[in-house]
Amino acid sequence: MTLRKPGRETDLEVKKWLNTNVSPSFCMAKWRNATIWLGSGMTTSCHHPPAHEIDVTELQSNPAAIHNTSQKKKDRHNMLVGQRPAGCEYCWKIEDIGPDSISDRVHKSVIYDEEDVNYVKNKLPTENFALRTLETAFDRTCNFGCSYCNPAFSSTWVKDIKKDGPYENLISDGRNHFTHSHPSAQLYKKDENNPYVEAFWKWWDEELHETLDELRITGGEPLMSDDVWKLFDKFKEGSVKPDMRLAINSNLGGKDDLINRFIENAQSIKHLHLYTSCESMGPHAEYIRDGLEWNRWVDNCHKVCTDGNLEGFHMMCTINALCLNSLPEFLQNQLEFKETYGVDFPTFTLNILRFPSFQSPLILPKETLAEFRGDLQNWYSKAKTNPLLQEMERNHVERLIDYLDVVETPHSDTFEKPALHNDFYHFYKQYDERRGKNFTETFPRLADWYNSLNG
Repeated sequence: MTLRKPGRETDLEVKKWLNTNVSPSFCMAKWRNATIWLGSGMTTSCHHPPAHEIDVTELQSNPAAIHNTSQKKKDRHNMLVGQRPAGCEYCWKIEDIGPDSISDRVHKSVIYDEEDVNYVKNKLPTENFALRTLETAFDRTCNFGCSYCNPAFSSTWVKDIKKDGPYENLISDGRNHFTHSHPSAQLYKKDENNPYVEAFWKWWDEELHETLDELRITGGEPLMSDDVWKLFDKFKEGSVKPDMRLAINSNLGGKDDLINRFIENAQSIKHLHLYTSCESMGPHAEYIRDGLEWNRWVDNCHKVCTDGNLEGFHMMCTINALCLNSLPEFLQNQLEFKETYGVDFPTFTLNILRFPSFQSPLILPKETLAEFRGDLQNWYSKAKTNPLLQEMERNHVERLIDYLDVVETPHSDTFEKPALHNDFYHFYKQYDERRGKNFTETFPRLADWYNSLNG
C-alpha cells in the first residue's frame, strides 16, 4: 500500500495531496522512519537532517526512545502546523527551486498509505510511534575510507587520523570531519555492553520484529559486524514479520569469502534488497571511494545480481565535485545493468553532497560546472525515454540538472568560496600524500583549476 491512487499516481500529485491534507512541510519520516547509529547513540529521521543524541537514561524503561526523541517530537509538531524544521533544509532547498520540484519528503512519505498518514496526523506528536522503516548501524567498522566520509563512520578513516594526524589548514565546516578520530562515534569497545545496542534488541523483541516493514542495515560496512549475522539468523529462524524487507548497505568491496557468505545467507530471506554506492567510473571511483577496486566491485555487483536472491538492487550516488567528470558514463553503465538484470537492478538515486561543503559540486568554477551540467543534460536527453529509467530516477536527474544551474550554496551555514577553495586544495593535497593518489592525473579536466588554488 502506498499513497498512490487513481488521480494521485505521480510524485507531484502526491506532494499536492500532502500539502492540502496535512501541511506543506509534512514528512512521514519523522514518525515512521529513522536512522539510528547504535555505536554513538545518535539518531535522525532520514539521512538529510543532522543527527542528534538519544537520551540514554530513557532507554532502561523505554527502548523506543532510541527513535522517539524530544527533538523528533518537536519537529513533528512543527510539521503538523506547517512550519519547516531547520534540520530538513535539504528538502526545502529542493522545493524552493519551484512549485513542481520534488524533494525527498515526498519520496519518504509515498511509501506509506493514506490510513497511516491520517493516523499519525491525528495523534499527539509527543507519543511514541512504532517504526515502519529503520536504518541502523551497529558500529563503524569499514574497509573503505571514502573522501567524503570521515572517522565517525569509518574505522579506516580512524586509522588515517591516528597514523598521520589531523588534516591541516582546513578552515571551513569540513574541519570537524578530519581533525580527530571521533571517539564519540564508537562509545563502547567490541567486548563492552552497549546500552544502545541492548535497547535495539530489547525493542526488537518487544515490537520491532512485528512492526517493521523494512529494516535497513548500514555502517561502516555491515558485513563486517557480528550483529548483522545475528540478524540473518533471526530471518533463518522465521522470528520476524513474514513480509519484512531486509536491506543491507554494503560497499561490495569484500573478498570472495565474505560475498559468498552473504549470498548463502540471502537464500533464506524472502524480501532482500541490497544497496551499494558509487557515482563515477574506474579511476575516478577508486580515487573518490578509497579502498574500492573497480573490477572487483563490478564483479561483485554482477555476482549478487545473479546469485544473491535479491528482490531489489539499489545504487546510491553521492553527487560531489569529483564525480561529475564521469557521472553520465556511470549512469549509462547502470542502464546496461538494467538491460541485463531488469528495471530494478539497479534503481539509482542521486544524493547531493552538502557536507563537507568544500567537496560540494557547487564549489567548482561556473564554466566547469556548466560543462558538467551540459554533459549530464546531453546524456539525459538521449536516455529519458528509455523505459528502464523509472520516474524517481528521472526526477533525480532533472533535479540535479536544475540544482547545478540554480542553487548557489550547499547549505545556509556554508563558508564563502575562498575558504572552500582553500580547503578543497589542502584536503586533496594531503589525501594524495596519505593514500598514494594523484589528483591532477586522475582528474585532468580539473587540474589547472586545482593547481590555481595553491596561491
